Amino acid sequence: MKFFDEARIEVLAGDGGNGAVSFRREKYIPLGGPDGGDGGKGASIWAIADRNLNTLIDFRYTRVFRGQKGENGHGSDRYGKGGEDLELRMPVGTVITDSGTGELIADLDTDGKRWLIAKGGIGGLGNSHFKSSTNRAPRQNTPGQEGEKRELKLELKVLADVGLLGLPNAGKSTFIRAVSAAKPKVADYPFTTLHPNLGVVRVDDNRSFVIADIPGLIEGAAEGAGLGHRFLKHLQRTGLLLHLVDVSPFDPDADPAKDAKAILKELKKYDEALYKKPRWLLINKIDLVPEDEREARVAALVKSYKPKKHFVVSAISGAGCREVTFAVMDYLEQHRKHETADS
Repeated sequence: MKFFDEARIEVLAGDGGNGAVSFRREKYIPLGGPDGGDGGKGASIWAIADRNLNTLIDFRYTRVFRGQKGENGHGSDRYGKGGEDLELRMPVGTVITDSGTGELIADLDTDGKRWLIAKGGIGGLGNSHFKSSTNRAPRQNTPGQEGEKRELKLELKVLADVGLLGLPNAGKSTFIRAVSAAKPKVADYPFTTLHPNLGVVRVDDNRSFVIADIPGLIEGAAEGAGLGHRFLKHLQRTGLLLHLVDVSPFDPDADPAKDAKAILKELKKYDEALYKKPRWLLINKIDLVPEDEREARVAALVKSYKPKKHFVVSAISGAGCREVTFAVMDYLEQHRKHETADS
């Protein structure tokens, strides 16, 4: 299945039914009064977060969603039947905004969250509401209200505790395979990862976190170059970024420190808040560096990058990866404690 993380849809809630104009016509009741019932309520449209979905592909091909109209009122004080509400199921993490104004409508950040995105029209009043001592046979009624109509933008932002950042071929997919049960495609050419992959990292039986592997960034990504720019939004919900840097690139003239800083510039251009997120440096593919050169290469990269925290790993062999997962778990638990205390 293709991964679609954006869609535009139009929602049209149902109109309310019209109120009825009716009078009692029964044998032996010569002065039957007004008995027109109210119109039924139009169907509303709801968005529901569903953890069993992971893409917005259903909204790529069906773009207009209409709610049922409420039934008109009837005689004998019978109300019209209301339209059945329409429920649109979306992946957890979907953000719904108004296409015209950019106003945030809903953030479906938890499974089962239900949000009204278009309200159905109220049914009109029948003539029984207008009777009075001076108006014994009213012929007034009111039409049903129109249902809400909206053009909406749907944007899926994956829910992950940790996001992997880096150039194509930095080893992000290999790292996520090493620390979780996720099995993203791995190869030795750029842009192997074409969509975000989520993996659950289990540190022990009772502790785990979710990690996201995002397609690699290249210079100019903030302006739309490469693939990674499309998926930068998926890093916005993460609590921690792990920046993987290949310490032994294919190109002998490449400078890992310079390339790493270029990625940070793209991050800052795209979103200042994303740039300011806690970020650790993972120096990857250390197994490809001769032993007598490792210490010097790592020291040079750390000196240039100046990370708050760094780890030396080999994602292919798993060396150092377990230490990273324990450190990440400890960090996330401390962060959650602070959030709970602040709230």
